Amino acid sequence: MIAYDLICSNGHIFECWFRDSASYEEQKSSAIINCPVCNDSDVEKVFSPFAIKKNEEKKKEEGNSENPYQALRLIQDYLDKHFEDVGSEFTKEALKIHWGEAEKRNIKGVATPQEETLLKEEGVPFLKVPILKRLDS
Repeated sequence: MIAYDLICSNGHIFECWFRDSASYEEQKSSAIINCPVCNDSDVEKVFSPFAIKKNEEKKKEEGNSENPYQALRLIQDYLDKHFEDVGSEFTKEALKIHWGEAEKRNIKGVATPQEETLLKEEGVPFLKVPILKRLDS
């Protein structure tokens, strides 16, 4: 069994269990996965920082050191694909979304320490992710 964090097109995040990844793909293509909040069937997988490795996988990796750059690169690629880059307007746009003045959506950008403090005080959830210098660009 495998658990995926999913998000619907309305921004609701929920968890679903599947027999395997092929089962998820089959159910997604058949539109039988529905958001428990709004019943939307337009869902996507959400990056999850949690994983359990099987013993066989661990044995295969034995002797290999994990590459933190590769892990951060995967995160950065996901953000590039699924988040709108609002640049230095991040705080302004995050507050608009929080107050309901702008469409709810995934955004990314930059904020000063003072802007981060303001977002925390207003109760706006955000996550800081290190920006990688692209070695392969």
